[in-house]
Amino acid sequence: MRFEHIALNVAEPQAMAAWYVQHLGLRVRMAMDQPPYGHFLVDDGGIMMLELYYNPNAPCPDPGARHHSELHLALHSSDAVADTQRLCAAGASHVEWVHPDDGSCISMLRDPWGLAWQLCQRAQPWENSPAQ
Repeated sequence: MRFEHIALNVAEPQAMAAWYVQHLGLRVRMAMDQPPYGHFLVDDGGIMMLELYYNPNAPCPDPGARHHSELHLALHSSDAVADTQRLCAAGASHVEWVHPDDGSCISMLRDPWGLAWQLCQRAQPWENSPAQ
């Protein structure tokens, strides 16, 4: 088995999806223009998807209320510093830098809706991850 997608119930799935496409480079695999406005977004690898949707009958968590280490989404970055600057200029907010002993560079951010993201610039690429 492998992951197909992770789904998040969010208040503004259409706006979030548009921002993720424009600023994170994700692609829309499928989008609904009627409730629940599900948007399936895929990364460069084309396998794992993120679904953003709105279901008013289910709790819609406030991502800003969670500590960024409790819940975050992570993307590979070949230049975490430049990507952090670019995303902050587009409305994200920087939370902290993490510098593991292996020489990696990790940036913790929040998107404009408060959801925590991690940009991972690995010193040594992990197996099956994009090359640096």
